[in-house]
Amino acid sequence: MGTFHHGKGDLHGITVVVDLNDTRVFVGRCDTVLPEGVVLLDADMHDEAATDAKSKADYLGQARKFGVWKKYDRVLVPTADVASVRPLADLD
Repeated sequence: MGTFHHGKGDLHGITVVVDLNDTRVFVGRCDTVLPEGVVLLDADMHDEAATDAKSKADYLGQARKFGVWKKYDRVLVPTADVASVRPLADLD
């Protein structure tokens, strides 16, 4: 049997995509979903508006295939900025 972390939520320990209401997207291991935001561990952030940046779709396709290089050990993504949260493995 696995380890249970009561109160952490269904996505705890799963690599997720946190799509924001702008040109940014986070990929990281979900720790907790709180009223104030989503706590990610070992996360990367991609901004398709950056010069010469890939589209979100291209970045996520590469992340699904190869993983990501973390930029943040731990980050809280504010709820007001979050458009969606889903497992990376669920992407087509």
